[in-house]
Amino acid sequence: MTDASGQGEAHFRRRWRWLAWAWLLLVLAVAWHQWRFWHESRLDSDVLALLPQEAQDAELADVTRRIADASARQVVVLLGAETPERAHAAEAAFRKRIATAQSLRGNGAAQDWFDAARRFYAPYRDRLLTDEQRRQLRATPAEALAENALAALYGPVGAPRLTEWRNDPLGLWPQWWQARAAASGMQVGEDGLLQAEGRYWLALQFETRDSAFRLDGSRPLQEALDAASGAAQATVPGLRVLRAGVPLHAEAAAAQANREINTIGWGSLAAVLLLVWLSFRSLRPILLVAASLLVGCAAALSVTAMVFGKVHLLTLIFGASLVGVAEDYGIHWFASRQGRPASQRWSLLRHLLPGLWLALLTSALAYLALGLAPFPGLRQMALFSVTGLAAAFLTVICWFPWLDRGELRATRFSQAIGASLSRWPRMRRSKAWLAFAAVALLAAIAGFAKLHVDDDLRSLQSSPKSLIAQQIEIGRVLGLPSPAQFYLVRGDSAQGLLEREEALVGRLEVLQAKGEIHGFQAVSTWLPSLRRQREDAALSAEKETAVLAAVGTALGEALQRPGFASDAIEPAAWLASPVSQPFRRLWLGDIGHGMASVVMIDGLTASNAATTLPAQAQGLPGVRWVDRTADFSSLLRHYRRLMGGLLLAGAALVFALLWWRYRGNAWRVMLPTLLAGAITVAALGWLGQPLQLFNVLALLLLLGMGIDYGIFLLEHDGDPTAWTAVCVGAASTWLSFGLLALSSTPALRAFGLTLLFGIGLVWLLSPLFRPSATHTARTGNLE
Repeated sequence: MTDASGQGEAHFRRRWRWLAWAWLLLVLAVAWHQWRFWHESRLDSDVLALLPQEAQDAELADVTRRIADASARQVVVLLGAETPERAHAAEAAFRKRIATAQSLRGNGAAQDWFDAARRFYAPYRDRLLTDEQRRQLRATPAEALAENALAALYGPVGAPRLTEWRNDPLGLWPQWWQARAAASGMQVGEDGLLQAEGRYWLALQFETRDSAFRLDGSRPLQEALDAASGAAQATVPGLRVLRAGVPLHAEAAAAQANREINTIGWGSLAAVLLLVWLSFRSLRPILLVAASLLVGCAAALSVTAMVFGKVHLLTLIFGASLVGVAEDYGIHWFASRQGRPASQRWSLLRHLLPGLWLALLTSALAYLALGLAPFPGLRQMALFSVTGLAAAFLTVICWFPWLDRGELRATRFSQAIGASLSRWPRMRRSKAWLAFAAVALLAAIAGFAKLHVDDDLRSLQSSPKSLIAQQIEIGRVLGLPSPAQFYLVRGDSAQGLLEREEALVGRLEVLQAKGEIHGFQAVSTWLPSLRRQREDAALSAEKETAVLAAVGTALGEALQRPGFASDAIEPAAWLASPVSQPFRRLWLGDIGHGMASVVMIDGLTASNAATTLPAQAQGLPGVRWVDRTADFSSLLRHYRRLMGGLLLAGAALVFALLWWRYRGNAWRVMLPTLLAGAITVAALGWLGQPLQLFNVLALLLLLGMGIDYGIFLLEHDGDPTAWTAVCVGAASTWLSFGLLALSSTPALRAFGLTLLFGIGLVWLLSPLFRPSATHTARTGNLE
């Protein structure tokens, strides 16, 4: 028997040697890929990566992407002063300082755009009328219009003019510009400055030269803007400076990610290595466990990059917490190696493999459940985590028996932990335990009663509050609409699209006159359809010719109307002109089998976004109201419920695996995790924390990770080294996800907080349900 056993072990070692060499080759390939990865820009911080993909509405997803891409590199700065002169002085100082920055380049001020726009539209002034002007021209006799024209000519204080009286006797041109400003919610003075909140505002636009997504912790955009703002405020004391733009949020997210990766990743690693040192007091376990973690994280990063092309920042932050999970395999190995001769390490490996494989399988199933949700970010996290766990596991089983050749004495710390299991109580049928269970049940029921659900997408906002506040204020001053709620207008051709948009704009002007919205932005207010241009040109020609004739008779001289452009404003010419730059993002162009544009609204409220605004699209062909915030919130709610059902299905699947292995003792492994999950949800209720999709996803992870502790205890019942491995592994996992609870990203914070409670509770509860008598695993005892 001994010879047969020795031959079997020798055969096992030969097979394992080939496996170890094969794994080494794969690790070398990962190392080569890592060198290439960090020399390329393959990191992503797009917030929409957290949100569900919409395969069922690819057109709407494309529209959303185009709207986001249009402002991906744009930064807006507002300078607010008490007088126009001080505003221009501040602009000069700001531009002089920002010109030295390498991260931004200027796109010109609002005054520059206003001057260019007046030159562009001047030849077409005759065909640019508002609805109110059309009504007045049609309803007012030529004699009355002539009297008004004379009054404007000789009045002591005439209305502001943008051209000489002869070219615009009825003052239609300034009125059209004022209407355009009012439609956008702005009040523009003669000098082109915005007037709001008792100040004169000058808007500056900049474009980033490079990506704002940096993981080195630097913030070049903020530093450049801070320096330019300081120079402007030194020139004009009391100046208000506001800034907004997607790059600023992206840079803040990257800087936040850098802090959190360092805090969570290095904090987790330090905690793991400290626990390993206290447990084993040897450099060899620290080096080998660290190597398994390094290989696991590198392999996870490489596989994720190869599958998805880019790796999201949130994946890196979430993956940093993987350190606290992937070390379980190495710690379990060294906890079992303590006090055993080095010659037994191969029989030890064969003894540990069934439990390790089962632990890996349950954890992998839990992480893979994340990938079932149609969230690209979550799918990345799932792949990253499963790959990292598998790579760390393979490193342990392939290399540790070869590299861990020395003796490993039991330390006082590990002995004390192992001995504590014998003093741990067991759950029994007694009055004391029943009373305790009843009190815990009542507390849990009260926590469930306090629990509330929050699926609102806005609850996931993680940008700094100062940036959000400035964004809101700039939106109020400039009349910027929300990019998440808009009308999508479709047409078979460019002119058909503009005509449909004009029908919608007519309804929106009624809402604006009633004060139900502040304003709106639409291409057709700046680019009328050809049909409208022809009608307006004919109407203005008829009335102005009659007015000039009447005024000429009164003055005793012949007055002739000047000529205007013979052609119309065409979409191609308008889009090619710098005049369209602020509104170009509204024109989507070719989409599907037609053309599309969006009309954005300023002054949204919860009530008008839900009822009034959707009603304006009714009866208008090709017009659709889109509320992305509500859509995504609805999807979050749908997938929270779906994942809740999947959690129950996963629990049933895991129990089936446990039953196959442990039969009547399977409940002892399963029940601690189920109780920990229920108590965790109740604790969220007591703390006033909402139940969200990401809490449910964390419970899925808890199902996979918490089961491991029960598996190790039941697989090696009565073995103090197994309890040492459980305690050290649970402590490092608990610390890792505890650090994740400190994240500024709400989704990751929900993950961390849920697992902070759950992991600790599973660790406390698992020993309570161990068998009263020594349990022997089906695989037998270690020889």
